[in-house]
Amino acid sequence: MQHTPTPPLAEALRPQSLDDVIGQSHLLGVGKPLRLAFESGTPHSMILWGPPGVGKTTLARLTAHAFGCKFIALSAVFSGVKDIRAAMDQAQIYLAHGTHTILFIDEIHRFNKAQQDALLPFAESGLVTLIGATTENPSFEVNSALLSRAQVYVLHALSEGELKQLAFAALQKALPDLVFEAAAIDTLVGYADGDARRLLNLLEQINSAASAVGSKKIDSAFLEQALSLNARRFDKGGDNFYDQISALHKSVRGSNPDAALYWLTRMLDGGADAKYLSRRIIRMAWEDIGLADPRALQIANEAAATYERLGSPEGELALGQAVIYLAIAAKSNAGYNAFNQAMAFVKKDQSREVPMHLRNAPTKLMKSLGHGHEYRYAHNEPHAYAAGEHYLPTNMSNPSWYQPTSRGLEIKIAEKLAFLRQLDQAALSNKKT
Repeated sequence: MQHTPTPPLAEALRPQSLDDVIGQSHLLGVGKPLRLAFESGTPHSMILWGPPGVGKTTLARLTAHAFGCKFIALSAVFSGVKDIRAAMDQAQIYLAHGTHTILFIDEIHRFNKAQQDALLPFAESGLVTLIGATTENPSFEVNSALLSRAQVYVLHALSEGELKQLAFAALQKALPDLVFEAAAIDTLVGYADGDARRLLNLLEQINSAASAVGSKKIDSAFLEQALSLNARRFDKGGDNFYDQISALHKSVRGSNPDAALYWLTRMLDGGADAKYLSRRIIRMAWEDIGLADPRALQIANEAAATYERLGSPEGELALGQAVIYLAIAAKSNAGYNAFNQAMAFVKKDQSREVPMHLRNAPTKLMKSLGHGHEYRYAHNEPHAYAAGEHYLPTNMSNPSWYQPTSRGLEIKIAEKLAFLRQLDQAALSNKKT
């Protein structure tokens, strides 16, 4: 006797209409873009961009259902040009029988350029309406020709309230015997981390564990014991990764130690490479603190060295204390700006000669040619400064790229530079007289 396999909870509870979809109200609410697209009567190609478990596949299936189209799904992980051509042949057969086809490409960012180009003529001819799903920024991962023929819709991770709504609906419809304490629901939602599919999969695991021990009452302690949890939602090379790096850097720059610690620990918890994070922390010290507090540079370097020596998890404490110090340190991007301005100037400027008095003169010939002539050794001058001396190429005025701020050590640096400029002015005045 053949038995029909029981579908996973996520598949059994897949929404059958737009009104059943939980989340994405910014797209599916009354008068919102995707709602209007469904009401238009004509399907159009689209790219659905968002994290896992937010309804991309569901919306693609609902599109086919709403417009009475055949639905062909391909996964970019397992499919190639041959599979695309086979799908197009099938779409031709459907069209001959008067039915249009929705071609759904899951993880379309995994297709290379040749595979994406293979889709173009069919999307242009109207043989199929293309719906691509991606967790990566389509601006970078989908070629421009294909992107120009599709509307991009951004889907968001589900909020805590939306996940709770989904959990209660799933318990009522599919698992009515389970009784969750309120705190356990909160714990479950936290573990789901914005991912509806993960939440439903976790519910299945909980149900299996509860059945095994003959219990139907679920509290937080039971969840901790029953679930084998993966890392939180975190893509180590995609937008979520770089968004969190950006948030960490901006929190340090914004002098908020708690926010800096939050983003650092979020990334560590999500599996980010701590060595990469230590390099970024050093970069933050140079870019946003610089000479306003040189101790920040030292602490960042020592934290990186500590992590190299101790590893995880012990070394992560050093990284945490480093971001706290960087966040509370005096801030300056004066050195960063000066370097960038100098680089930009040199890239577009001519190759200027080194002035004769600054040239190296290790041989008699070079000395006879005037190399190093009339060079003034600063240590032999008052204040160890050769007042009035010029160190830039001839006929190049002082660009004043470095402008110290009025924060931290740069206050003292600014005072010293002002004093040296006074010495220069006095030396020039003496020359004129």
